[in-house]
Amino acid sequence: MAENKTQPTDASVDDFINQVESPKKRQDAFRIKKIMEEVTGEKAVMWGPSIIGFGSYHYKYESGREGDFLIVGFSPRKASISLYVMGCMHEDFDFSLDSLGKVKTGASCIYINKLEDIKEDALRELIAKGYHYMKSKYPTR
Repeated sequence: MAENKTQPTDASVDDFINQVESPKKRQDAFRIKKIMEEVTGEKAVMWGPSIIGFGSYHYKYESGREGDFLIVGFSPRKASISLYVMGCMHEDFDFSLDSLGKVKTGASCIYINKLEDIKEDALRELIAKGYHYMKSKYPTR
């Protein structure tokens, strides 16, 4: 069975963020890192070459495929900053993404152009709810 391609690495998170071309995006990435560390109590870890994750959970599908993945994280991509808050798209997840501010959503991520487009208190609430939601739904190792 194939392994999840996105695995935690020993790469330096700060070195990765310092490579971000846009000074504003780099500044936002350091701020988001700090917020996610404060809210989750977890240390930032590189997952694959471009995702910064906080915490992990273990999943197992009916097919037998299983693995570990980050609970919350982000990636300062060229076009926008991708926020990964596992569980936030489930129907029983109690949070209105509209309360964040100016965002776009994808299948499992939230896209922001810059941190000032969203409300920090709402971001903190989303991260906390996502983190606790996944901790309650999935076993951790």
